Amino acid sequence: MDIGQIAPDFNLSTDSSGIVTLSNLRENMVVLYFYPKDNTPGCTSEAIAFSELKAEFDALGVKIIGVSKDSPRKHDNFKAKYQLNITLASDEEGETIRDYGVWVEKKLYGRVYMGIERATFLIAADGSIAHVWRKVRVKGHAQDVLDTARSLHAS
Repeated sequence: MDIGQIAPDFNLSTDSSGIVTLSNLRENMVVLYFYPKDNTPGCTSEAIAFSELKAEFDALGVKIIGVSKDSPRKHDNFKAKYQLNITLASDEEGETIRDYGVWVEKKLYGRVYMGIERATFLIAADGSIAHVWRKVRVKGHAQDVLDTARSLHAS
């Protein structure tokens, strides 16, 4: 997925027995971030960082959605454990993960496997992709996304 393309729609189960559908969020910018797994160090740090900045995203009318293959129940436990206040969506079948091109070959200690690339998409109110971050480094990332959303919101 590249800047300017229309973001693929999705309909995913979320924490707290909810459902999130991208097309229902039109009129809002959306931060859609993909991460490998709940309760792992990098993923936990990223979720906490987005949660800490949620009020600032809310002030811009920006919705935050984190997506992994974890179940809604695991998301509920993860949110409770770290007092997260963002929406976590479950893509257990991996359809949305594939649609956004973040199901990739990874290497760890010489082992090759398929997994989720940590990536973030900033989706404009018209449904187009406004900005993409690939191979995300967690430190400072949520603030970078917020700064980019602010600059797009102001223009």
